[in-house]
Amino acid sequence: MKVHGVALLPPDEAPVMLLREIEGRRRWLAVSIGAPEATALIAACQRVEHPRPDTIELIGQVIESFGGRVQRVEVTALEAGVFFADLVLSDGVHVSARPSDAVAIGVRAGAPLEVPESVLGVASVELDLVDEDEAGPEVEQEVADFRSQLDDVTAEDFGEPPPER
Repeated sequence: MKVHGVALLPPDEAPVMLLREIEGRRRWLAVSIGAPEATALIAACQRVEHPRPDTIELIGQVIESFGGRVQRVEVTALEAGVFFADLVLSDGVHVSARPSDAVAIGVRAGAPLEVPESVLGVASVELDLVDEDEAGPEVEQEVADFRSQLDDVTAEDFGEPPPER
């Protein structure tokens, strides 16, 4: 998987982290995140250097100061509409984290991002992107239909609140 970016989805302009498969079906995974997490993720992707470390940089520095490194990031599960992720460290230790934080830390560390088929199978979508100049009426209708589906999503669609972990 690769971080494709952050998008703001109407009507509330809620930030969404967009991930895409690098190979195979090239499916998309959209993960809702908060505004501060979106800012941290964008900064990590753009390699923004802060005068003092932000939280994401600090966590990476703490891991390195103990002789470790982030080997990979795994988006491990989707439970009751909430995504879960792990930082997998060089010694094999798994550290549970919010996906937005784990991905931002992984981006800063240059670590690969993995999402198992069990998550992709239920939460990903397949979209073919085309140049706007090449988009015909059928593509425009497909995009309009997808946006309409997103407009109709409510919190209740995701079921009960996430379990305590």
